[in-house]
Amino acid sequence: MLKRYLALIFMSLALIPAMPALANQDATVPQLAYFTLEPDLTTNFYTKGDKLGYIQVRIDIMVANQSDLPLIEKHQPLIRDAIIEMLGKQTEETIKSLAGREDLRKTLVQELNAILLPETGKTLIADLLFTKYLYQ
Repeated sequence: MLKRYLALIFMSLALIPAMPALANQDATVPQLAYFTLEPDLTTNFYTKGDKLGYIQVRIDIMVANQSDLPLIEKHQPLIRDAIIEMLGKQTEETIKSLAGREDLRKTLVQELNAILLPETGKTLIADLLFTKYLYQ
């Protein structure tokens, strides 16, 4: 019984030096961060009839590392231009359907990363959220 307690004490003492390493490991995990494109983006899209369709979106960009936020802010005009151009090419069915909206969101993440890669040298955007999505 005494041997069991001594073994337990020695194992506990052996783990103490490893504790700071485990704490540092959690500190190096990148922190997610969001960047909101303001003001809202407004553009028109293709419709079947004579009327123009309009879409207004507010977009939050999620980056995998908080240190990438200044790069997103620096390239905000490029990002805004790419989003407006892409929204303007969409059809009425894509804009109005939930499946189309989700496909558009995924495509925007891929396209924006492709545009930003030559400028920054890395993939910045982890995800993209429509926090406002109005169409007429």
